[in-house]
Amino acid sequence: MNLSRNTSFMTVEKYTREYPYQELDHFIEQEDFVEIHGKRFLKPFVEKPANGDDHRIMIYYPNSAGGGMKELFRKVGNRSSEFHPDVRRVRREGSYIYEEFMPTGGTDVKVYTVGPGYAHAEARKSPVVDGVVMRNPDGKEVRYPVLLTPMEKQMARDVCNAFRQMVCGFDLLRCDGRSYVCDVNGWSFVKNSYKYYDDAACIMRKIFLDAKAPHLSSTIPPTLPWKSKAPEGLTRQGSGIIGTFGQSEELRCVVVVIRHGDRTPKQKVKLKVTEEKLLNLMLKYNGGKPRAETKLKSAVQLQDLLDATRQLVPPTRSGQESDSDAEDLEHIEKLRQVKAVLEEGGHFSGIYRKVQLKPLKWIKVPEHNGDGEEDRPIEALMILKYGGVLTHAGRKQAEELGRFFRNNIYPGEGTGLLRLHSTYRHDLKIYSSDEGRVQMSAAAFAKGLLDLEGQLTPILVSLVSKDSSMLDGLEDASIEMDEAKARLHEIIISNAKAKNTNGSVEFPWMVDGAGLPPNASELLPKMATLTKQVTAQVKLLAEGEDEKLALTSSFSRYDQAKALGKTTIDAARIAAGLPCGSESFLLMFARWKKLERDLYNERKDRFDITQIPDVYDSCKYDLVHNAHLNLKGLEELYKVAQLLADGVIPNEYGINPKQKLKIGSKIARRLMGKVLIDLRNTREEAICVADPKFTEDEALFLPTKEVEHQQKIQVRNEDGRRSSTTSEKSMDQEDEDDRETKYRLDPKYANVKTPDRHVRTRLYFTSESHIHSLMNVLRYCNLDESLHGEDSLVCQSTLDRLHRTRELDYMSNIVLRMFENTEVPLEDEKRFRIEMTFSRGADLSPLEDKTSETSSLLQEHTLPIMGPERLQEVGSCLTLDKFEKMVRPFAMPPEDFPPATPQALGYFSKGAGVLERLASFWPFHKGAANGKITEKAANCQK
Repeated sequence: MNLSRNTSFMTVEKYTREYPYQELDHFIEQEDFVEIHGKRFLKPFVEKPANGDDHRIMIYYPNSAGGGMKELFRKVGNRSSEFHPDVRRVRREGSYIYEEFMPTGGTDVKVYTVGPGYAHAEARKSPVVDGVVMRNPDGKEVRYPVLLTPMEKQMARDVCNAFRQMVCGFDLLRCDGRSYVCDVNGWSFVKNSYKYYDDAACIMRKIFLDAKAPHLSSTIPPTLPWKSKAPEGLTRQGSGIIGTFGQSEELRCVVVVIRHGDRTPKQKVKLKVTEEKLLNLMLKYNGGKPRAETKLKSAVQLQDLLDATRQLVPPTRSGQESDSDAEDLEHIEKLRQVKAVLEEGGHFSGIYRKVQLKPLKWIKVPEHNGDGEEDRPIEALMILKYGGVLTHAGRKQAEELGRFFRNNIYPGEGTGLLRLHSTYRHDLKIYSSDEGRVQMSAAAFAKGLLDLEGQLTPILVSLVSKDSSMLDGLEDASIEMDEAKARLHEIIISNAKAKNTNGSVEFPWMVDGAGLPPNASELLPKMATLTKQVTAQVKLLAEGEDEKLALTSSFSRYDQAKALGKTTIDAARIAAGLPCGSESFLLMFARWKKLERDLYNERKDRFDITQIPDVYDSCKYDLVHNAHLNLKGLEELYKVAQLLADGVIPNEYGINPKQKLKIGSKIARRLMGKVLIDLRNTREEAICVADPKFTEDEALFLPTKEVEHQQKIQVRNEDGRRSSTTSEKSMDQEDEDDRETKYRLDPKYANVKTPDRHVRTRLYFTSESHIHSLMNVLRYCNLDESLHGEDSLVCQSTLDRLHRTRELDYMSNIVLRMFENTEVPLEDEKRFRIEMTFSRGADLSPLEDKTSETSSLLQEHTLPIMGPERLQEVGSCLTLDKFEKMVRPFAMPPEDFPPATPQALGYFSKGAGVLERLASFWPFHKGAANGKITEKAANCQK
């Protein structure tokens, strides 16, 4: 068995050592890639021994995903792989083959042929996810039959013919809508399928009759006589939703937009540097271009910066400085802060820290060859961004929410989502923005949703797709947001009374600056004073003995990479009186000092209201994670900051409903367009399954290429005819749909009560901006001129509740569930309805009355997540057509989405001719012991 089935063979390279640990000139290893003969393999990549009998396959993960290595091996008990978070360098004791890693959604497909005209496929959980082997009560690995695509059926025919192996097994990888053959096992067959052996018997009977009694072959039916009856017990089951819509409703689609979990405060340090060491470092990493900026993210780059900073920062503070030295002192303190940030955690990881160096001033100096002059930078702006890291509480929140979804969002069979997912009737895709805290929240949620085990890095790489283009968009609304903040500042500072935009007091959310406290201008000075008091206390802690203890104690080094999978506090640090997590007292002081300085400018006597959310975040973070430090005035500061933040944060996304709608539609335009595509695709799939004209009895023998092509065209034509009541699906939508990897249960082979039941789930993990933006579009879309006279998608009672909602906190989410009512005709608009709910997330004050459950969670530094709330009236029916009509003006049209980029399929896409020439290299078809050709076939890929 070849364990490299989770890799692509689009790029493969081998290097050979003549003796262990031999250094090779053509092999280069860096932090996040290896280079062999000039070909670069970026992590994640796969390393497998050149010796085909050695099955220890390694997968190396990039630092952006947490780093580490996963080892794959032959099954031992219920394990098939192990994750090693500390292993980051490749092996050097032997010869190895390197391949690109191919994410397959955590699933492998095994295909079994009986002659070139028949193929049976089964799917199983991939060993790269958590390494736990799923077994049935008989101890066999759990597998379920899945349907093959026309292309995959042709691939089965080509493999069978090329290797001249009638009974043959091979492995498929599905990635980005494409399929790849990665392993051909030769003589192999299904272990637990009566249907497979019945089919095999019919095929062999026909082969024998064709050869010896062709006159009888055409007279005998193609199926066994005792298997001609339709299977029993395959009736459709209701979703369990009882009430107005009846038990004939079935859940078809779940679309969720989720904010990330609890994080550390986001931080930024800015300082102008003139030191030659730092300017030379900038030139080193920008190619020697004096006017180009440099970004430092890799471990090597950050280590160079740390080395330079250590030489520039004096070992101790001098103690007494004059006022004339204040500017120099501030510069040294900022360099000290940069040094502390870079030393945090013991080693570097690109998720958490990045540095920009932007040249500001230049002088002319002679060129090295003396033929003229060139620019030389003499001053640069250094910007260090850090923090915003998912905490242990954030990981716990995400995992718990995943468990809640598993048990409550998917009605139906008693074993719920896991049964649905394991039987490949659950089409799950998880998307994330490119921020580390968002990616790790998505991985932790997937762990809870699918009941996975182990660390988050393999889950992240295997199941979560980064899509920064769809989940970003703040820059598209930057002008409008700046206008909203300016108007907000005017209302607060001038004590202006809220201006009603429609002359009505019935709806308080319709006024400019709704939610701002009436005494906001009086609260600002109080906030500044309290912030100064807290900062002074933290400064004393930073200057005291605790800081020395933090630098020397064995438990002071907080390894962020190792903490990725933890959901508990570091009890040793808390007991020692140190800050929670990786933050030192020095960095904690720098955080509060920056807030004090930015909130109120004493020289200009001006408040910056954009700092209010940051002060609130820091207060809440320290009340939850650092309550043991007993900072006086922190609770009072939190109360003041909360009053202001409850008004400021929602209004940053629009000062009134019309502006909120405009900003929201710009930020969430692409995401909203993708949500509509998800719902439309699900509807079309459901119609195809429900239409009796579409239902086809799958032939025993595989169709030829021409037949498959005609069938695909016919299906699309039928699909277009049948969906006349809906929007026509564009070619770009088809590209988007085709690109997604799907695993569809084969109902003819499955021992499942409801094989036709199929649910599509799309999870979009993002930040606060998209939650606010999407919510604003849903509740204010009816204010657009094109929808004049329409009611809001959100009912009046919920509009009022949203107005009173303090914030959409960590793990807040918006859930859209689409149900199909199978009792109404296909063309009836009530066939499909949308149910909308939302959760405020961890919207609980750490100062509120504490129940026993809440107190226990607070001791673990974790705030509970609020349950779901309806956005519609109970019993109301929001049809899919109505939902599309209301949100389409604010969504990106399908034709504006970039088309999917096809990926080359390598040898196995080139037909049987190439495969026959490939197979002729080895005599595996001439009496080989077991037909094992996996290593040889794999190594002949380009």
